[in-house]
Amino acid sequence: ELKKKAEKAPEDYAQFWDNFGAVLKEGLYEDFENRETLLELARFHSTTEDGLITLKDYIGRMKDGQDTIFYISGEDADTIAQSPQLEGFKAKGVEVLLLTDPVDEFWMPSVGQFEEKSFKSATRGGAELSNIGKSKDDTKDDEAKDGDDKKNEDAEKTSKIEPLLAAFKVALGDKVKDVRASDRLTDSPVCLVADDGDMDMHIERIMKQHNQINEATPRVMEINPDHALISKLVVKAKKAEGIDPVVEEAAYLLLDQARIVEGEPLADPMAFSKRLASVMEKGLI
Repeated sequence: ELKKKAEKAPEDYAQFWDNFGAVLKEGLYEDFENRETLLELARFHSTTEDGLITLKDYIGRMKDGQDTIFYISGEDADTIAQSPQLEGFKAKGVEVLLLTDPVDEFWMPSVGQFEEKSFKSATRGGAELSNIGKSKDDTKDDEAKDGDDKKNEDAEKTSKIEPLLAAFKVALGDKVKDVRASDRLTDSPVCLVADDGDMDMHIERIMKQHNQINEATPRVMEINPDHALISKLVVKAKKAEGIDPVVEEAAYLLLDQARIVEGEPLADPMAFSKRLASVMEKGLI
């Protein structure tokens, strides 16, 4: 019945989905027998379409070299669509599903895949964007080179900012899980991502708000090697014996900036304010 309505009256079905979609999605982790049917009935907002789309629509638009259905979750579609973690996806024209219902955090991990395409959060480490946009023949050629080119490219990107990565790791200590060069950032200097195997960032915030966990897991800070600010900080990090005070201040400022973008409260707003004033006084920004 619903399938026929979706096919014959898509606008009416879209209205129905806006009102009752969250209820139907509960069946995705409770009703295993009808899961495939429910996935076909499900509708989503995305980064490339104004209206609602199906998973089949998404798969039909996947880029060469893409074998994953990417998504990002949060409270508001317009807000999460501007997340820095999506910059690389947008640059390559890779569509990302925008999930805003709390139930999405529960059915997505249990479903795992659709039509042999796995789901993956765009806020997790290892976005693996390097092969997306290449033809199958190009991908095969890359694989035939034993992955050396990609390893060399990643190593070159990391070595370019290695002094800064090392300085940030020392300065931030256990406030971050790791500091890495990013292949997903195009405009922002840094962003925070969940390491593979760690809890999704949005569901962790929800659980913390409901006192189901006490502390959030430290995130991985990804750094944009091509950002002008990062380039200037790399120069300072290379010249310094030990950690340059400005680099240390910048590490904390960029971490706090990334937290603000994620909608997270600052642990020490006064310290953030003092560091910001100090850096502005030195004329770096």
